[in-house]
Amino acid sequence: MMETIKKLNGLSLFSSAGIGEILLTKKKYQICVANELINERSELYKKIHPMTIMINGDISLKNTKNKILDALDENIDFIIASPPCQGLSLAGKNRRSKEFTADNRNNLILDVIYFIKKLSPSFALIENVPTLLKLELLHKKKVKNVIEILQDELKKNYHITYEIIDSSDFGIPQKRLRAIIKIYKKNITWPNPVKTKHITVRDAIGHLPSLESGQHSNIPFHYARNHTPKHVEWMQNTPTGKSAFENKVYYPKKNGARIKGFNSSYRRIKWDAPAPTITIRSDAISSQRNVHPGHLKKDGLFSDARVLSPAELMILNSIPEKNKIPINTNELLIRKVIGESVPPLLIKKLFGSIQFA
Repeated sequence: MMETIKKLNGLSLFSSAGIGEILLTKKKYQICVANELINERSELYKKIHPMTIMINGDISLKNTKNKILDALDENIDFIIASPPCQGLSLAGKNRRSKEFTADNRNNLILDVIYFIKKLSPSFALIENVPTLLKLELLHKKKVKNVIEILQDELKKNYHITYEIIDSSDFGIPQKRLRAIIKIYKKNITWPNPVKTKHITVRDAIGHLPSLESGQHSNIPFHYARNHTPKHVEWMQNTPTGKSAFENKVYYPKKNGARIKGFNSSYRRIKWDAPAPTITIRSDAISSQRNVHPGHLKKDGLFSDARVLSPAELMILNSIPEKNKIPINTNELLIRKVIGESVPPLLIKKLFGSIQFA
């Protein structure tokens, strides 16, 4: 007789477009309710996750909290949250307590704690950029970091562990550091998933056809942005893994003079390593490490003088090629939500390592 797997019901907070939740199998995990502040992201979330109730609004407001609670008609087994923060230290910046705590973006971690205490889920995952762990707030008249606040509020009923991990260690073809905070009840064991061999850019997107500026393919989302002739020229003369700033002739210039800048911009990524971190400005050649690796051609120039296509970004972020993102979604919105997301394969593996007693 086959064992029946209980479906776990979840709440997603600071959901953006729900990119990180794409690989959570609906047979085991169901996000019942999600919350996102920015309307265009919440609308995309509803298209990607049509079975989830999306509450669009400011979670710091009582009215929004009540709407979330009213929408939950089942017990919640887990919470997943990516609260934004400024990563500022009250002590390090020598700021007054009132000035610092007035920034609601930094206090959003307290809203996550509110829902954990209110709903008592079996486990919760809080994740964001590594500076999340450096965030300090005034809590109960003392300056404390995020972990200390979580311990103060939740340690009676939960284990709390935390670390910074690199998504490329877990089968994602992209180096992306994330702060992972695991909050789980005493009857649960939650180790990290097993690390795997790194997947390179070549492994991940090497099968896709070459594209030049402005070209389209017959593959969904695999199209190239239009770039200015000077950007194309600079990148045609830039080898794989190098920055146009390293070129002797075809370097970034304005009015004939060399532009000052960092070698991380106008830079092609490498074929034989995981991709660098995808940012929300993956549309700009002048941004950080987001130009296609390219291929050396017979004429001595390099192909694919362009930023990565949306299809390439999706694959490098572990979004399946047969994904649920509507084909008519605005390109810049796709780039933004991928750039601010946690890779979905990382979420799937983190959830898959949970062991119930």
